[in-house]
Amino acid sequence: MNVVLWIITAVLALLFLAAGTMKIAQPKAKLAAAGQGWVEDFSDGAVKRIGALEILGALGLVLPALLHTATVLVSTAAAGLFLLMAGAAITHSRRHETPNVIINLVLGILAAGVAIARFGPYGL
Repeated sequence: MNVVLWIITAVLALLFLAAGTMKIAQPKAKLAAAGQGWVEDFSDGAVKRIGALEILGALGLVLPALLHTATVLVSTAAAGLFLLMAGAAITHSRRHETPNVIINLVLGILAAGVAIARFGPYGL
């Protein structure tokens, strides 16, 4: 089970790192032109903060466990990413972007699973 959790954690970390980097590196107009219409509902600063949270969450999923320091942060980061995905699902739902809602729900469920497992029986 620990191997499965590490695989899920690594995939989540890579996805959130990529998504967060994209939000920080690209201007809001470019994100909107690339199909990320939800950015129109948020300020530039809010989009950058969301990106920063995604990057911090990705790092929090992996680094504490690899460094064997403050490993409770793995569970906390996973829980935070779950909450982020819940907010994203609500935003996409209001915009009637069903495919994005499904992606957010899948990522949120995976993050919740990591949080529950790492807080509970498979803690680091």
